[in-house]
Amino acid sequence: MLRAYLEADGFQVAECATGAEALRQATATREVPDLVLLDVGLPDIDGLEVLRTIRQHSQLCVILVTARAEEVDKLVGLGVGADDYVTKPFSPREVVARVKTVLRRAQADNPGDPAPPADPTLRFDGLSIDPDRREVVAGQTKVALSTLELDLLIALASSPGRVYSRSQLLEKVWGYDFYGDERVVDVHIRSMRKILGDDATSPRVIGTVRGVGYKFLLDPMDGTS
Repeated sequence: MLRAYLEADGFQVAECATGAEALRQATATREVPDLVLLDVGLPDIDGLEVLRTIRQHSQLCVILVTARAEEVDKLVGLGVGADDYVTKPFSPREVVARVKTVLRRAQADNPGDPAPPADPTLRFDGLSIDPDRREVVAGQTKVALSTLELDLLIALASSPGRVYSRSQLLEKVWGYDFYGDERVVDVHIRSMRKILGDDATSPRVIGTVRGVGYKFLLDPMDGTS
């Protein structure tokens, strides 16, 4: 069913029934895919092990498919390096939309064009975010955020003090009508806080507005808005 929807949207799709077969195709020297839609529950190899092996060879886009919404917390906590997550049951149209969004982000990360002369960097006390170079520096250390985490951070930091609801962040960052659980935003915020060393009980960077959503707490420097 997913193959039919994806092919109807113009994608070329290769199906793999096992993790071993998926690894052979994902790490082949010829016809490497642009994206892997990977079920966590495979008949032979654990899906997370497949992802770890893929990551040893490449940074191609991976969307994990999980059986339960609460598994997303565990997966993000493990830092397995997926670009997005889909929980069952799902709408095939949602999966197609997520595939498009993840690929669009990947293209934005590697545009192949010279950077514009104006400095787009968002600067705050102890934190700088360069949306064009897709780089974040906390203190003197460059930190590694996933593509989705970085998009969330940029969305919040671009409007310091503004409160975003979960649905607004889903629309702004995911970029499509979201069919799943809005708590996926909470999961990625927790992961981002952990990487930035931001204590959730006394946050300095990202604040929680109870019952509403999140806001960026730092004041801009050097005219950053």
